[in-house]
Amino acid sequence: MKNCKQEPVEDTLWLKLYKAAEEEAKREPILASYLYAIVLNHKTLEEALAFHLAGKLASSSLQPMLMREVIDQAFCESNKIGEEFRADLKAIHERDPAAYNFAEPFLHYKGFHALQSYRVAHWLWKSGRKGLASHLQNRISELFGVDIHPAAQIGKGILIDHATSVVIGETAVIEDDVSILHEVTLGGTGNIVGDRHPKVRKGVLIGAGAKILGNVEIGEYSKIAAGSVVLTNIPPHSTAAGVPAKIIGKPFAEIPAHAMNQMLNKPRKR
Repeated sequence: MKNCKQEPVEDTLWLKLYKAAEEEAKREPILASYLYAIVLNHKTLEEALAFHLAGKLASSSLQPMLMREVIDQAFCESNKIGEEFRADLKAIHERDPAAYNFAEPFLHYKGFHALQSYRVAHWLWKSGRKGLASHLQNRISELFGVDIHPAAQIGKGILIDHATSVVIGETAVIEDDVSILHEVTLGGTGNIVGDRHPKVRKGVLIGAGAKILGNVEIGEYSKIAAGSVVLTNIPPHSTAAGVPAKIIGKPFAEIPAHAMNQMLNKPRKR
């Protein structure tokens, strides 16, 4: 492993997260020890996240220090993971009204934890360490109720809101700036092998409970309504709804994933 012991550089997001944790420790002394352990005792966002994830992913067969070494190595040797998890944190803060600061999702949102744990598993998979990657996939599923195959390709600026029961298959592709709600499945349609999972292009919003099945493409800046079952390609800038899903119009927002507007009809003016 290359040497990553470098002097921390100014990181605006980390400074905001650190300050929020510091203020919370003052407001709620019961949480002070927890906040110092997870955030305030660390010098960088990478250090804090590696410590936090290692504590969650560790098990009786894989102790926290070993898990921490794996995560540190992934963060050190990947040129992308740091950029990706910063973009994910910003996406949560901008799109989720419950995320009052950066510390809240960093500390408590299992969608963020599952996604960053997947990023470590994906790095392991691409590095040829498929056994350990699969072990992490299992732990992520057990801990967070989110099942993401480590071979799936997921971009940055991703919000997995609430996250419970999200399933993302092996050959799925999710591009940048996508928002996914709970109980979404990006799955296959049978026992065929090869490229068999959905391709979700940038800026897409996928509503709660939607099932997108097979090697279909969801065009950029589209919206899939809650509870829909998508079995065919959806053109860019479209709204699809129903079982099976059909095109019913266009999203109200230019970037549905950012607006998070779940409505299918524009509200009437009073």
